[in-house]
Amino acid sequence: MRSFLQRFAAVVVGVLTGFDRVVFKGRLPQLYSPDGMNCYAAANHVRRLDFKKHAKEVTQQVLQASLVEQAKAAGRYHYLTSGKSSKDEAARAILQRRPTDEGLVALLQCVEPCWTFDTKSVDGRLTIHGEMGKCSSLYHYYRHPRFGWMYIRLQTWFPFEVQIGLNGREWLAHQMDRVGLEYRRSDNKLVWVDDWQRAQQLLHRQLRTNWVKEFDALLHQVHPLHPCHLGRLPLAYNWTVHQSEWATDVALASRSVLEDWYERWVRHGFLNYKSLDVLRFLGRSRLPAGSPADIQSDVQSFEESVRLKHWVNGNSLKMYDHANVLRVETTINNPKEFKSYRAKVGDPDGPKDWRVLQRGVADVHRRAQVSQKANERYLEALSSVAATPTLDQLVTPWCQRVAEPGTGGRMLRALNPWSADDRALLTAVSDPKWLLNRRRNRDLAEALYGRAPDDPVERKRRSARVSRLLRLLRAHRIVKKIARSHRYQVCSKARDTLLALLAARHANPQELTTKAA
Repeated sequence: MRSFLQRFAAVVVGVLTGFDRVVFKGRLPQLYSPDGMNCYAAANHVRRLDFKKHAKEVTQQVLQASLVEQAKAAGRYHYLTSGKSSKDEAARAILQRRPTDEGLVALLQCVEPCWTFDTKSVDGRLTIHGEMGKCSSLYHYYRHPRFGWMYIRLQTWFPFEVQIGLNGREWLAHQMDRVGLEYRRSDNKLVWVDDWQRAQQLLHRQLRTNWVKEFDALLHQVHPLHPCHLGRLPLAYNWTVHQSEWATDVALASRSVLEDWYERWVRHGFLNYKSLDVLRFLGRSRLPAGSPADIQSDVQSFEESVRLKHWVNGNSLKMYDHANVLRVETTINNPKEFKSYRAKVGDPDGPKDWRVLQRGVADVHRRAQVSQKANERYLEALSSVAATPTLDQLVTPWCQRVAEPGTGGRMLRALNPWSADDRALLTAVSDPKWLLNRRRNRDLAEALYGRAPDDPVERKRRSARVSRLLRLLRAHRIVKKIARSHRYQVCSKARDTLLALLAARHANPQELTTKAA
């Protein structure tokens, strides 16, 4: 990333790197084992035949303890008829009706698919087994005094899985509010900060969080019955990272500065970054022999933003723009694609080695490291993109009307490089004789219309027509008149555009697609 910042030092006003959206899960792992729920039933003297009745009773106790009645009384409860409905939008709608600066914003209830337990007969014996099913889930949305806007999802049927969603930038905004650091925000992007270095220090503090302590405290708010509802088998939740987004935001001086470069970066990335390049960005020089690989790239437009995204086996690296911010973001869904230098699970004092990155919160710091390295490699690659403007950017000024110099603002017509007449005119001045030497009116007339006619009237008419064309070319700054002469020469700034137009006309579609970046 150093090369990128050095190259664009004049227009980069600040950089922030840290977590964006992070989703954690809390599970009772003992209950997920093949005999886990049967052990629970045995410990609590629950007959397999009575398990469903027992489970319903425990679910009712969990619902009563999970602030449902209090939320209804406060007007903050809402039942969603579809689990696919946007919970965030529903919670923000309740916040708009009933504003609050801190605490519970909304409690949403809906039925969703989940991993749960039921009874079935195996070899004539009733047992409890795990299967996919549906149950009621509670979404608690908070304005937390530390984390800001967040949610906690509680599954209300065994095994009572918990999901916590945080946003690192939202969290950072609360941190800056507490220390009095001024900033401007658009969506979840910080477009201006009074002290970028101080903001980065606050963002780094998030990695030093005692996740287990924080999540156990949050769990007590939404699931106060735990672990009493487990009776004689009290278990502690194991906290893991289900999904993480690590974003590097580069704030530029203005939106226009970003637009000058962003289209070029997207085009270069989509056309030039092959599968091996994407693997290298994510820290892999190659895939092991016989290892399956699902590598994809695509470009999509979202309102005023364009997103370029690359996938590798469930993980992704993407780039998009918002206001004056360029964001490069690594999303990890499948941590097994990465390595962590650690001891074996269950043997913390044993020898360390490079092992598969775990989902546990103990590996959050390593997750941040590999994500940051991926972002840096991507930005480093962008720094090498040539600054040469596109053909569209070069030709567009010629395709607009222009004022003729020295006439008080008299307007001359636009050029159309693809029309027959203008194509012939631009082709004529693209001739090496025009690019290198000084030519006269009669030279251009001969290039356009052939040998001069014998009729003096026709010669005069042709000369007048070419004079008008030369005025047009001069107004568009394609040619210039040599002082104290009747000769003209192609302007140096127009030479590349003329040559590019000539090359584009003679290129086939395959060549254009290959060389578009």
